[in-house]
Amino acid sequence: MDLFGGRLDSPAAVPQELAVESIAESVPRARRKPWRRVLRVTGWICALLAVAGMAALASGWRAFGRRPVGARKARMERSPQWQNGRFVNPEPMENDMLRAILGIVRASKLTSPAGPVPTAVVDPKQFQTAPATGLRVTWFGHSSFLIEIEGHRVLVDPHWSPRSSPMTWSGPKRWYGPLIALGDLPPPDAVVISHDHYDHLDYRTMVAMKEWNTTFVVPLGVGSHLEYWGVPSSHIVELDWWERVAVRGLEIVATPARHISGRTFGIGDAGTLWAGFAILGGEHRAYYSGDTGLFPGIKEIGDKLGPFDVTLIEAGEYGRWWSDWHLGPEQAVRAHQLVRGNVLIPAHWGMFTLAYHAWTEPADRVLAAAAKAGVTAAVPMPGQSIEPLGLPPLPQWWPKLPGKNAEEDPIVSSHTEALAGERQ
Repeated sequence: MDLFGGRLDSPAAVPQELAVESIAESVPRARRKPWRRVLRVTGWICALLAVAGMAALASGWRAFGRRPVGARKARMERSPQWQNGRFVNPEPMENDMLRAILGIVRASKLTSPAGPVPTAVVDPKQFQTAPATGLRVTWFGHSSFLIEIEGHRVLVDPHWSPRSSPMTWSGPKRWYGPLIALGDLPPPDAVVISHDHYDHLDYRTMVAMKEWNTTFVVPLGVGSHLEYWGVPSSHIVELDWWERVAVRGLEIVATPARHISGRTFGIGDAGTLWAGFAILGGEHRAYYSGDTGLFPGIKEIGDKLGPFDVTLIEAGEYGRWWSDWHLGPEQAVRAHQLVRGNVLIPAHWGMFTLAYHAWTEPADRVLAAAAKAGVTAAVPMPGQSIEPLGLPPLPQWWPKLPGKNAEEDPIVSSHTEALAGERQ
């Protein structure tokens, strides 16, 4: 007898709850509530992602750097570029980040080299002889350059680590090793850093250089990272746009750029400034764009500080949906014209996979746009030193691969209509 007064072996006496449960037991497990299995799997995936995230935070903690505080933060807040708790661009940024992320499904199959990338042998002894023309540029890949100008040396955005990442085990990996040991470089008078993204401000490189007797010239706020990593504050100079500093006979001017900053997982927290640089000697001038989209301020740079013997302008790692962040090849040529440059050397390509285009496409498109515009462009091999003044044509060292052209994949920054006819 059960509590309801019936026999337990009588179907009529079985409570409804027990009857349902017994029926459920007769249904194959695969057919019962599959959403439970989905939730269980999703829970495990979330847990694993959380563990991976914590591991990433732990392994890259110091590489994330430190946010500015105190007097440094107060100075930043007095900048004309500082608004509502962050740095802003004069023109609004109109990138489509959703399409930028989804663009991976249409990425080229040639974003990375299939084999070794040709590189030049860098002999440290070559730097013992001054350039005959007074100006020499050595490209180490991506945006890392050594500029020798009138007996002085400026090292630009040095990146010697295996990856562009706060972690040693994850992130974009460079296609070839460093082409010269940091210790074999000639002592630079200045090291300039354009902004704090990982492909430009490299933690391990900065730690290796922290005791160098040099001046680190950086945009506002970036000095906080360097101090945290051990660079003496007396060796750091932070500049706002249009501010300048004299370094051993050279003038270095921080120039406006259209970009963003940040080293945390958020996409661009804008807590530090970004910039390009004009390097001014007595007779020669060089311009480095840093990362930037096209914007009217580039013409102002040319009007105030040009003409330039050589321009190092970012031309790679671009995409149609983030064309306010990066120039792309054709707009790099336009920017070169606007700053009144003589010889253009494309930067920001040739070492990491950071976009969806074929890895050789930036060089091909820069040369095509330069020929159309009557601009002199030079594409040195990684590690190659060239003197831009009186430079003979350089042979093509990269393979001929299929890629898109300007008509198939136009890279056009917003709010640039006024520049359409400038310097063309």
